[in-house]
Parts: sequence; C-alpha cells; structure tokens
Amino acid sequence: MSRFHEQSMGVYFDDLDPWRILHNARYILLFERTLGSFWRSLGYRGLQSDEPEQTHLVRANHIEYHSPVVGACEVRVRVWVEKLGRTSMTFGFRVMPMDEDRDHATGSRTIVCVDPATRLPTPWAENFRERIAPWMGPA
Repeated sequence: MSRFHEQSMGVYFDDLDPWRILHNARYILLFERTLGSFWRSLGYRGLQSDEPEQTHLVRANHIEYHSPVVGACEVRVRVWVEKLGRTSMTFGFRVMPMDEDRDHATGSRTIVCVDPATRLPTPWAENFRERIAPWMGPA
C-alpha cells in the first residue's frame, strides 16, 4: 500500500480571487475534501460513523504557499500521516499541478481524538493504530 492518499480536485472560477489566483482559504478546503476521501478509502462513513476515532477535533492547521494556482484547472492533493501520538495525529499535505511534483502549497493538520460525551482527549484505539500504520511516513 502506498504511504500517501492522493486525488485530483477541480479549481473553479468561484475559487479564484480578483487576480485569477486560487484564493488562500480554498487550499484548506481542497485539503479537507481530500481528507474526506482518505477516510472513506479506509472504510469510514464520515459524520454518521459511530467509530470512536471519527470523533476528533482539529487542533491546528498550518499552510505555506509556494507557487500560485492560476485560473480554473485541476490540481493533485496528497495527504499522509506525519505523526501519530497517544491522542493526536498530524497529517501532512501537498497541493501540486497535475503534471509535475512541484508544490503550490504544503501544510499540516493536527487532530485530537476526543471522547464523544466529554469532548476530552482520549487515546487512539489499538486497532486504529494498526489501520493507520501503512499511511505513516513522508510522502
């Protein structure tokens, strides 16, 4: 199994700023949608899931912009797991052109597994750790 999950995403006219460049806030949206695809590829059902690891909160997002996405087009968005702690997990991501491994943007997101009733941090289950293990490492 590969160590990253990647999908093609469309960039549309309404994603662009007045200079026809992908608006900075849209990068996080592309990442969010790719993460949804990643979770589905692991068999999770999303918001309707009763699996404990799907009860998590975002602790931090970090993004760096390297080269603009200009105009309506398609881009590739890649995600992987950078770190799996006791209660937290950090994803790495890249937004790239379709035809080359050059970064438009890179970043990370840290999430924290929480108890659904108390919303306090709780450890990731051992079976989740095993399930996520193939996705660990640099992309």
